[in-house]
Amino acid sequence: MAVAPDRLALFEEMREDELDSAALYRALADASQGRRRDVLNRLAEAEERHAGHWERLLREAGVTEFPPPKRTLRTRLLSTMAHRFGADTVLPLVLRLEAADAAKYRDVAEAPETMSAEEMAHGRAVAALGGGGKGEQIARSEGRHRAGAGGALRAAVFGVNDGLVSNLLLILGVAGGTSNRNIILLAGLAGLLAGAFSMAAGEWVSIQSQRELYEREIAVEREELSAFPEEELEELILIYQAKGLSEDEAKALAGRIMRRPESALDTLTREELGLAPGDLGSPWVAALSSFGSFGVGAFIPVIPFLAGGGTAALVVAVALSAVTLFVVGSAIGLLTGRSPLRGGVRMVAIAAVVGLVSNLIGRLIGKGVSV
Repeated sequence: MAVAPDRLALFEEMREDELDSAALYRALADASQGRRRDVLNRLAEAEERHAGHWERLLREAGVTEFPPPKRTLRTRLLSTMAHRFGADTVLPLVLRLEAADAAKYRDVAEAPETMSAEEMAHGRAVAALGGGGKGEQIARSEGRHRAGAGGALRAAVFGVNDGLVSNLLLILGVAGGTSNRNIILLAGLAGLLAGAFSMAAGEWVSIQSQRELYEREIAVEREELSAFPEEELEELILIYQAKGLSEDEAKALAGRIMRRPESALDTLTREELGLAPGDLGSPWVAALSSFGSFGVGAFIPVIPFLAGGGTAALVVAVALSAVTLFVVGSAIGLLTGRSPLRGGVRMVAIAAVVGLVSNLIGRLIGKGVSV
């Protein structure tokens, strides 16, 4: 079979990379014990199977000699660190390497469709060995994990903050250049609408693109589940072993799950891809939420100029904004587990500094325009 030289070079590079990864897993296994050693050895075997795929392609192209690949400096260093300081010191780095390996196959036509998914599953197994997934579950069950339960509240708080700060700075800048109430009010309302629509449109595009990507990943997982059930079963067993089950327990649990196609798809997308098929966000809900929260924040510094103008309206706008920013900063402090008082004071202080700068710039521009 005639194969272009550049493709042969790519196949050889892929083969060496897989064997290099296998050697790293073997070294990590040697530095581990019990369940972890078994899982790492199985990961090494999976990498060696991947290397066998590229070797078969090379043999079909007429290549007959396969010298032992040289271990990369990275693998030698990580292996040394694992033996000297323990596998735990190396696993976070290996997790990043697996993420990169999963991505590199997507542009290689000769790579089986399951290879990228298997590398992603390896990453999940490594994460489970490192304790990250289990720790997140514990934190969530104890109420300390803010990202999940507080996600909607967090988005609303930051939306209000963005709207308030951006429109306050706009009003301060314009007020520095002119005392005309109508111009300041027009600028504030225009900033409110422009910012709210911009936030909504950006959020819609972001969530919709993410949703389409997730739906594509789930569709690919469904196809792989149908076409390669044995490989998917093997990956699921490996993941459950990495989470602490014995090999027999992992096989029994994975076997029960795989007997029900929808449950199998749901589990595989969660475990291999980190996706929840039923939890994909609505772009319209996200867009409307962003529009509303930004608009509420942006409206606060505009309120005084609806009733009057001049220095008094500007002072009231700043005071209302300062109080609101303190409340928002305190809320952010609560969400992030830090001091609410410190969060509120910091938010007001930052807004005060950038507000003064915006006002000074407005004054300079106003003088230039009036000349």
